[in-house]
Amino acid sequence: MSKIEITPFFHEPTFTVTYVVTDRASSSCAIIDPVLDYDAASGQISHEFADKVVSYVDKNGLTLEWILETHAHADHLTAAPYVKEKLGGLIGVGDHIRRVQSTFKAIYNLESEFMTDGSQFDQLFVDGEVITLGHLDIEILHTPGHTPACVSYLIEDAVFVGDTLFMPDYGTARADFPNGSAQTLYQSIRKLLALPESTRMFVGHDYKSPSRDEFAWETSVIEQRRNNIHVRDGVSQSDFVAMREARDATLAVPKLLLPAIQINVRAGQLPPPEENGRSYLKIPLTVKQ
Repeated sequence: MSKIEITPFFHEPTFTVTYVVTDRASSSCAIIDPVLDYDAASGQISHEFADKVVSYVDKNGLTLEWILETHAHADHLTAAPYVKEKLGGLIGVGDHIRRVQSTFKAIYNLESEFMTDGSQFDQLFVDGEVITLGHLDIEILHTPGHTPACVSYLIEDAVFVGDTLFMPDYGTARADFPNGSAQTLYQSIRKLLALPESTRMFVGHDYKSPSRDEFAWETSVIEQRRNNIHVRDGVSQSDFVAMREARDATLAVPKLLLPAIQINVRAGQLPPPEENGRSYLKIPLTVKQ
């Protein structure tokens, strides 16, 4: 029997997978990429999805040690502070989040008091760092490209890759966000695909390919190397970059990008309330030429 138990929770409105990873021996757990419900039309935040995850941890008598973010997401708001309030645990992210914070502080003209040192998070991880979960180790793998701060989490025989790779029949993540890079993404993917072939791989999203009726989020290194439609073995870096850049040029802006980034660079906290006691998000306006 595996030393870890992996329980996925699929948030269909954003096609995101939140994972609860449990050390069976100690009942310690980590939550990876928790999702906050957000209605863009009304600006209303709610916790129905996060409460399902919280309830699972409570009902199974688990102790939450870590709330792990794979990156500052552009397609959903993180529920990390809410989960921490309910269950405890430390919020962790890759240390390159500081670069993301600096970039988006300028883009959104955030308040001067907004810090770009990552201090909103409890811990910043460096590439190759090892943290503990109960009796187990979690190795941090810096896997930039989709964003400069993306990390993957290697726990026993499983790796949680966020948006770096999707299911083999869907391919790879876009690389056209600020400071993203298709070249860097290719190198990060090859780093992941150098793990043992039997390593289980858990992706951060699934959108269902045309050939599949059900959502899926578990694959393996060998399946990716053999079958990934964008980056299987034999695809060169130059061919991948040409494909990725051409494809990215056709993609729409993620529906929740504008609110999500502003919240997620704050580790999920709302912007400081204004004089009336309410928090507000900004929408940078552009004029189409």
